[in-house]
Amino acid sequence: MSELLPGGNLPLPGGALTVRVPGPFDMSALITDDDGKVRGDSDFVFYNQPSAPGAVLRGDTLTVDPTRLRAGATRVTVVVSPADPGTPLGRLPVPTLFVTDPGGRHLARFTPPRPGQETVLLLAELYRRGAGWKVRALGQGYADGLAGLARDFGVDVLDDDTPPGGPVGTHTATARTSATGRVNATPPTATPAPDTHGYLPLINPARAQAGSPPVSLDPRLTTAAHQHASAMAAAGQLGVESRDGVAVYQRVTATGFTYITIGEHLVSGPRTPTEFIDYCLRSDGPRRTLLDPAFTHAGLAHANGGRSGDVYWTAVWARPLAPADLTRTAADVIDLTNRERTRAGLPPLSSDPALARAAQAHSADMVARDFYSHTAPDGSQPWDRAAAAGSTRRSIGENIACGQRSPAEVVTGWMNSPGHRANILKPGFTHIGIGFAGGGRAGTYWTQLFGGG
Repeated sequence: MSELLPGGNLPLPGGALTVRVPGPFDMSALITDDDGKVRGDSDFVFYNQPSAPGAVLRGDTLTVDPTRLRAGATRVTVVVSPADPGTPLGRLPVPTLFVTDPGGRHLARFTPPRPGQETVLLLAELYRRGAGWKVRALGQGYADGLAGLARDFGVDVLDDDTPPGGPVGTHTATARTSATGRVNATPPTATPAPDTHGYLPLINPARAQAGSPPVSLDPRLTTAAHQHASAMAAAGQLGVESRDGVAVYQRVTATGFTYITIGEHLVSGPRTPTEFIDYCLRSDGPRRTLLDPAFTHAGLAHANGGRSGDVYWTAVWARPLAPADLTRTAADVIDLTNRERTRAGLPPLSSDPALARAAQAHSADMVARDFYSHTAPDGSQPWDRAAAAGSTRRSIGENIACGQRSPAEVVTGWMNSPGHRANILKPGFTHIGIGFAGGGRAGTYWTQLFGGG
């Protein structure tokens, strides 16, 4: 049986699977499409509605047959809440999730970090990947209970004292669809996370003094920060990638937060939020990150290292990915690349849609399949990807990079590398496509695909 850690995943066999969470909890499930939103009432499986096509809830056990889910369903998210409504999960034993195959063999177990004041916890999700299904450990909590769940999944929760169908508690919520048949939804970033530790009064005045906009706390970033701080505390060491092999950026991606730029602080020693923020503002590199005007959202958390007594801190800074961001980022990379060609007396490169499709697909693939190479796991090379995207260019070149936080940073890095610089300044190249994806172990993945002839 595999022990999953937050963000970890495992392929699943075919057939009906059982998911069990024993203890003083109510279990529920949300069935969603790729957009992460429920379609209607029948997609919410819980105490008062214990079945849906492909999913049946009996007590502490959920049975899921992916082949029988409704058309278009690609994800089943497993949720737990206290059987006694309103009780913080931190007062109860830590819930443990068990996944069993059709033959009764235990496949996976997941115990998240101990919750605090959260009253609802997303434990895991079963999700489709290609022709198969996988399970991913989550551990994302909501201190605002079902309201937080509604915000992220498009469930309109009735929380009146006497709603239709009976009193509402943690296990008797209902989903209500709008006249269009879609579930009423609130944008994921509309309700910020509560600032229970008083971080924002320490951060935002310093940002204002530097001319940067304020940041708001995002519950998904806070969840990722908490998971990573806890993992570092358990290991007794700092690292972007903790001893469990999961990077802080992967934890962010696992919460569903997609970003166009990201930064982090990983620190041990400070005892209070004031000491932590003071440290960041005193140090040149951390200060630049904390004050960076590109960031609009943050998540901060700390964990005690046990016998060592050290306190481990994780701060994640990010800006969500908006529809226009990829277009603007690609345009900026092309502009900076062409400036370098102009300085070298070369004509500018023209944007090529086919090369752009191939470049974007490669950046996304490096995140999804957790690799960093010009050669993909299936053996495909840059020219193969270009041809598959419809390019007819006779000569192809590719630059890739990971970890850079801006177009300027990535183009500067390429220009400082002789091989990458040679591609940028190759006279025979006439066209270019840019790819960018956030996530994975390095946080950001960039692709320049050149074509000529």
